[in-house]
Amino acid sequence: MDAHEVNRARVKLGLFVADVFASVPRKDQRAKGDCYLRGLMLDGRRKSIQPMAERLPDGNEQNLQQFVNQSTWDPVLVRRRIAERMMPLIGPDAWAVDDVSFPKDGKMSVAVAHQYCGALGKQVNCQVAVSVHAVSDTASCPLQWRLFVPGQWADDPIRRRKTGIPQEVGHREKWRLALDTFDELAGWGLVTPVVVADAGYGQNADFRDGLSERGIGYVVAVRSDVTVRPHDAQPTAPAWSGNGRKPQPRYRNKPSSVAALAAAHGRLAFTEVTWREGSRGPMRSHFLALRVRPAGIRARRLAQAAATAEHGHWDGVLPEVTLLAEWPEGAQEPTDYWLSSLPADTPPAELVRLAKIRWRIEHDYRELKHGLGLDHFEGRSWMGWHHHVTLVTAAHAFLTEQRLAPKADTADSPSTRPSTPSRTC
Repeated sequence: MDAHEVNRARVKLGLFVADVFASVPRKDQRAKGDCYLRGLMLDGRRKSIQPMAERLPDGNEQNLQQFVNQSTWDPVLVRRRIAERMMPLIGPDAWAVDDVSFPKDGKMSVAVAHQYCGALGKQVNCQVAVSVHAVSDTASCPLQWRLFVPGQWADDPIRRRKTGIPQEVGHREKWRLALDTFDELAGWGLVTPVVVADAGYGQNADFRDGLSERGIGYVVAVRSDVTVRPHDAQPTAPAWSGNGRKPQPRYRNKPSSVAALAAAHGRLAFTEVTWREGSRGPMRSHFLALRVRPAGIRARRLAQAAATAEHGHWDGVLPEVTLLAEWPEGAQEPTDYWLSSLPADTPPAELVRLAKIRWRIEHDYRELKHGLGLDHFEGRSWMGWHHHVTLVTAAHAFLTEQRLAPKADTADSPSTRPSTPSRTC
């Protein structure tokens, strides 16, 4: 947004800030929040505090630094209010979980480590955060963030003290952080719709099991080497001689990879599906939906533990899910795969739409990072990072509200268009 557009939105922004920052106790702090949001939305190559303060007529670098890095206002209460405000507006079809990385120099920025960075596609020094987004075909908004704390930070008291990591926060796997976030959002009274995720999460049997335990349906991507059994496969047990331990039922044939199973049905079994209108026309490809039973050691152990806890024994039967496979025109074989726990009679077109709806996260990250400076924060503290991310989320939510307003400009208006080309994580 240019200065004229920002000024034109001042009244609406003031009302927005008064609502979502109502938990911030001091009036002067809420005013700094308003100023910071205007700095994030105002055109400019860099959205760190110093250049934002220089661009704003009422910008004060020292005040903004104190507001973000030292002030004790609770960012979780602000994010909760944003989520409560945005959920009915967006009417999400799904919650999408993903992680985003922030390349960093040095080793003193909170939770920084040499780890995989999606933004650069390789192992570099970076921070990683897990995010959950409410998504529909027309809009989306981050609901909550969790900063991933690498293992080497768990037992590093010097860096923890200098960056202010709370004592109760330690290393926790990303998939667990995602499940923690779903629990927290449920505690806010928000109802989880279908969860969608890429293979980094969908590949994990514990993550899928955690969703099922919570009664949350999912459509998650998996790699081609995930093993499954046909839905009609039945475990059997040899006849018992009466001596020794009674044989347990088990599947006698080896499971197939999802790639082999899908390809074995042949291209003619795949049906063309159109899932949305893209910028260059209808988005369509060919898909096949099959009922399968995920195999693998971990999937089997989880199924056995769940059945034993509920019934006192396990009959050896693995739970059923739907495998969705895509075979694009011109490809020599299927290319993409998803597992879904939705009811067996869910139409394939609906499965495809949900599997593909994660494109909204790419839109979010593009605007958050390159339009609103999500990755421009230069502070090092735990609290500063969470304050900045919350303020960026608030700016994104405000722009989303304006875009969805009846008299709003189009989706390509200056208020929502990123200022630079982007790469998503």
